[in-house]
Amino acid sequence: MSLAPRPEITATRSDPVTLEILKNALESLADEMALIILRSAYSPIVRDSMDYSTAIFDAEGRLVAQGLTNPIHLGSFPRVMTRLLETFGETIAEGDGFLVNDPYAAGGMHLPDIFFIRPVFDAGRRVGFTSSLVHHTDIGGLAPGSMALNAEEIHQEGLRIPLVRLFEAGRPNAAVFDMLRANSRMPGEVMGDLRAQISACDTVARSFAALAAKHGAAFPMLIDELHDYAERLVRQRIAEIPDGVMRAVDYIDGLGESGARIEFHVAITVKGSEIIFDWEGTSGQVAGAINCPITTTWSLAYAALRNALGPGIPNCEGYMRPIHLRAPEGSIVNPRDGAACAARGVIAYRMLDTCFAAFGPLMPGLVPAGGEGGPTAITFSGRQGPRQVQWLVTDGILGSWGGRRDHDGVEGISSPGANLSNQPIELMEARLPLRVESYGFAPNSGGAGRRRGGLAMQRTYVIEAETASMTLRSDRRRNLPLAMDGGLPGSPSVTTLQHADGQRSLLPTMNMGPRQLRRGDRVMHIAAGGAGYGDPLTRLPEAVAEDCRDGLLDAEHARTVYGVVLAADGAPDPVATDALRRALSRLEAGELAVRQQAHFLTTIGAGPGIGNRP
Repeated sequence: MSLAPRPEITATRSDPVTLEILKNALESLADEMALIILRSAYSPIVRDSMDYSTAIFDAEGRLVAQGLTNPIHLGSFPRVMTRLLETFGETIAEGDGFLVNDPYAAGGMHLPDIFFIRPVFDAGRRVGFTSSLVHHTDIGGLAPGSMALNAEEIHQEGLRIPLVRLFEAGRPNAAVFDMLRANSRMPGEVMGDLRAQISACDTVARSFAALAAKHGAAFPMLIDELHDYAERLVRQRIAEIPDGVMRAVDYIDGLGESGARIEFHVAITVKGSEIIFDWEGTSGQVAGAINCPITTTWSLAYAALRNALGPGIPNCEGYMRPIHLRAPEGSIVNPRDGAACAARGVIAYRMLDTCFAAFGPLMPGLVPAGGEGGPTAITFSGRQGPRQVQWLVTDGILGSWGGRRDHDGVEGISSPGANLSNQPIELMEARLPLRVESYGFAPNSGGAGRRRGGLAMQRTYVIEAETASMTLRSDRRRNLPLAMDGGLPGSPSVTTLQHADGQRSLLPTMNMGPRQLRRGDRVMHIAAGGAGYGDPLTRLPEAVAEDCRDGLLDAEHARTVYGVVLAADGAPDPVATDALRRALSRLEAGELAVRQQAHFLTTIGAGPGIGNRP
């Protein structure tokens, strides 16, 4: 791809104060949409996990603001809007509303993510669009929750919706509503969440129209300036990165019990104020539901770069102009039309990890070491009561960041590629035949470093229904979170099933098809822990001692991994610590990582064969 020079963008032509006020007004409207959905959604995956996004567009369909929601959705809105305008063009009328989820023909993400788009008019003139994307609880397919990993084509994953009018000149299309209701195992939640989407778009559309009317004929010019301003900022920051090619490789464990490892190769080329993300060499698409349509691959390029460049860049589509992408067709990051993709999130988060690993050497301190690798998605479902009413919950377990140059990794926070939340256990227990027996940090987890990685999150579920089924999408068991600057890799993910009779087994990271459970069965999941940043033998002994006092580490872990010997009062013994660290510094490369993993697995009572690629 040749990068043609772009003419110099002129400075703001209008009053910069007016432009700043307009930028913040648009961002506030996008956030208002997000809050309306949060407060009115029915399903836990929207209301509690916050798996949704909101956006506002100008009259030409260009993104001008996105709510503070999910970065993994960044690249989808512009592509859906492009297809919308290509399909309906000048026939778009006031009162129309559009629905779509198709990831191939219409630029969507995966089938559970349904977009609603409302055009906005002021005095008969189209001034823009409001849109919301919501991950819906269930839209059919092989497995409850519509994320069956054993699906081999998209037609097995649920209802595929092309761009359709849900409203025409204000009149609802009852047939489309009926079709959505009939194709879901949880129609009440789906229809409730859809109404929340529509309400958010309609409420903010009125405010957006008033904002456009306030600025009158100058409004389109101001919007153009916002796009140019965003482009100018991102070009300036890209130009500060040294020209060259940054490369990295990362992996996913694979599908099922013994699935082949999936490779991710990225080459990030910086040339002046332009940047290319090239995924040549990445593994091909697979016969499973983790293929990642190109829209998501674009999203992760935007998200990775914005994380690396820092805050302050408006979410106007202009910032996307200097960013380019190459992804071989038929690869797992650009599958051919029809490939199953419902569980593609794990691919998206691995792409983000790979990009961070590439940025790290040239941008020290701006990106963290590897985190947990994205949230685990675990779905429990079944039927209960005399009427055999369907129940279902998809729980996303997150999160642990890797260590950073100046700070330890953090726990209980979403991956930088998302803005999700762990569901409150009280709400799950109140409405489902499910009990959360434990929820917290796994001790001695995470990766050691001068700045340690965040500890792993752990949950144990107990089934209280007679029967239930479970699907699981996790990762980072054999291919651990990547460390930086001499730190140790993160700890592996572990999922165990203990039956009511006491029999215990280790589950694969991704089970191909629902697993059947019975009353009293216990499922314990420990997500991967964040990787370390910097040599663990240089971590302040006082910081290690404080972690031990807080119950994050035990004295054995402090001694065998950090080389810190604690006295009887819990304080570091400086003489013994100095001697032990000198001895540990002479270990062969990788031995400290082996000790770390062995002690973590002993702590949780897991057997060998886990985390065997430090």
